[in-house]
Order: sequence, then C-alpha cells, then structure tokens
Amino acid sequence: MLRIVVFFFIILATGIGNDTFAIASGERDGKMTCSGGGSTCRFCAQSGPGDHHSCMGSQATRSCEHCMALMKAPNSQLSLRTIARARDLQIGTAVAAKPMMNDALYNVTLAREFGILTPKDAMKFGAVHQCRYHYDFSEADAIVAPAEANGSQVRGHTLVWEPVSSISEQLPFDRLPFWLTAQGWKRDELISVLREHIRTVVGRYRGRIAAWDVVNEAIDEDGSLKKNIWMRHIGPGYIELAFRWAHEADPDAKLFYNDYNAEGQGGKSDAVYALVRDLVRRGVPIHGVGMQLHVSLDSYPDPGAVAVNIRRLSALGLEVHITEMDVRIDGLPTEEKLSRQAGIYRGMLAACLSAPGCKAFVIWGFTDRYSWIPEYFSGADSALIFDRSYRPKLAYKSLKDELSTSDARKTPEKVPCELCGRK
Repeated sequence: MLRIVVFFFIILATGIGNDTFAIASGERDGKMTCSGGGSTCRFCAQSGPGDHHSCMGSQATRSCEHCMALMKAPNSQLSLRTIARARDLQIGTAVAAKPMMNDALYNVTLAREFGILTPKDAMKFGAVHQCRYHYDFSEADAIVAPAEANGSQVRGHTLVWEPVSSISEQLPFDRLPFWLTAQGWKRDELISVLREHIRTVVGRYRGRIAAWDVVNEAIDEDGSLKKNIWMRHIGPGYIELAFRWAHEADPDAKLFYNDYNAEGQGGKSDAVYALVRDLVRRGVPIHGVGMQLHVSLDSYPDPGAVAVNIRRLSALGLEVHITEMDVRIDGLPTEEKLSRQAGIYRGMLAACLSAPGCKAFVIWGFTDRYSWIPEYFSGADSALIFDRSYRPKLAYKSLKDELSTSDARKTPEKVPCELCGRK
C-alpha cells in the first residue's frame, strides 16, 4: 500500500501523472526545454541514450526513448481525460490493484489518460467480505489512495450483485462467499447482512467515492427480476433498500443501477427504464444508470438507439454512464478488424456526447496486457484501446477524434500545466 502511494507521489512530482504530460515533460513547439541527469531509465531500467524530461529543473528525471514515447500523449499534447473534461465528460477505466503495484507504465498511462477509476474486482462482495465478520479492504485501498493522489475520481463497483452467468462463475471475486450462499436465510436475517455490508463498505469510503454501482445486473433478458439470493430471500424490495442504505452511508455519492444488454432499445432496456422510473417516482435516492457495453465486432447495439435510450433516462433526471465498454475481436487483430473496432468505440462515444445527460465513458480496462477477455471468451482478445505494449490502437485515436469534432459539447480548451503553469 505504502509503495503505491509513494510511487504515485513520484509520478505527480515529476509531472508524469499530469493531464498535460506532453507539455509538462518540456516539449513545447517541438523543442525540449527541460533537462536533467541520470543514466538509467527509471521505468524500464535500461541504460543508454535517452531524452530527459520534467518541468522541475534540477529534479528532472531521465527516461529512455522508448518509455518517453509511451509516456507522451500520442498524436496530441492533450490526453483523453483532458480533452473529455473540456467537453463536460469524464473518461475512465476499470483497474486492478496488482498492476498498480507492479507495472510502472500501467500507472503512467492510467494517470495521464483517465479521470475516473473503477476497481474491477476489489470492491465486490467476494473480495471485501469473504468471511462473515471480517472485511478486507487492502486491494480497494490500494486503488483509492493513488487515485486521490492523482486527482482522479473513483466509481465504486459493486454493492449488490449475484452473478448467474457461466462466465461470472469462473471469476473468483465475482462469486459470493460460501458463508453467504450455503446458508438458508430468513428474510430479516439477510436484510441485516446486506444492510451491514452496504453501510460498512460505503461508510469506509464516505466522501471519497464519487459514484457507486449500488445494484448490478438485477434484470433478466426477458425483463423480469433475476431470482438471485437477494430476490429469493428478501423480495424485490431489496433494490430500494440497497439504495436507501447506500445514501444513508454517504449522502454525497451518486448512486447508480448498472446492467448489460440494456443499452439500446428492446425489452430489457424497457424493463430497466421502468425500474428506475419507479424508483425515481417513489423518491428512492437513485442518481443514474450505468450501461455496460461489453460488445464484439459482430454484436453491438445501434448507436442511434443508445442515444435515444440515454435521452429518455436523462428525462427522468438521471445521469447515464457508459461503465464497462470493451470491443472484443475474434482471431488475429487485423488492420480491418481494428478499424471496425475503432468505429464501434467512436460510435458509442458519439451517442454519449449527443446526450447532455451522459457524463462518463468508462472502458473495462485499457491495455490488452491485463484484459479479462482472452481467458473467458475462447479465441477472442484485443478488446481495449492500448495493446499489450501500451501502444495506442486505432480505437484510441478514434476516441480522441470524436472528442475533437466540431459538434462536440464544447470547443477544445488549453489546459495549463499544473507544474509550470504554461498553456
């Protein structure tokens, strides 16, 4: 935990974690304006010729040419998070604690490009509450503290969920703990368990988590409520109770319902709309809806339908976040496939930008090096916007291009370097 915080402090101190790193690194008008000493790259541990970078004069830190190129915002001096922020949008990604502890380039790219971090597994029930009377927040803390140090927001994921798909059953943190699933519960007993869990988890991060996915994937494909453990023992009222307890634990956090296959138009999206409309009408503290968008080249919703759905949810007074987007590719990632992938990413971002109520666009990871896809979708991979070596793919460029189009929400703004103050 300590080394993560120290590492991020070093990143901040050298300007590497800054939104405008390419500017902070001293490259202005094609010229290097800062210099420093040293003989070994602090990131890849290679010695030899390399550029020096920093806006801090004598505290400049040396980087080899390869890592220097990776740490700069490709094709532009502005990162995704900087361009998006100028358009009233947050760009985010799901993260894991282990790469944050062990992979310097993971942290560099994360700090530069993304303004919202979603703990991929670290806050799930199975991760923090494996034992009945004991909580383990070590991995969650290892994500929240560096995010705060870098000025990034955190989306808590997720408080109430029981995975029922064959894919989720393979993921250890997705499974609910044995002590919870193996016991027969009376309604009042399970209400007490869930209330304590929500109050403990949300309360621990009170004032530090911008938004929570309170209830996750509660609706089945036919539009009915899934017969999960909460539904079976508590009944449909568990959803309202969860939102109320989360709000009591942190009144300032925005509370979301999150689901998949409900992004466009259809029976399931209608069911999600009906659920959240009912909650809003009854004064339940719900602030938004998350659309996951786990898709493939051959199966994805129409962006126009997604935009229509976002607008109708916004009309209820709710925010919408794209929460878990990835676009998996079957087989080798040919240039043609990568181009199609880029088009899908751009189309979904355009749908989000077209609706003022869409406030965040979050990708389920950012580098193929740590993607969940190949292990759980046979023959599929390459779903994210950076490859395994942190090189930006066409999808990355497509997102920046869409954010830079003339019909985006706002015109680009020059953001000053937080270290040297120059624009």
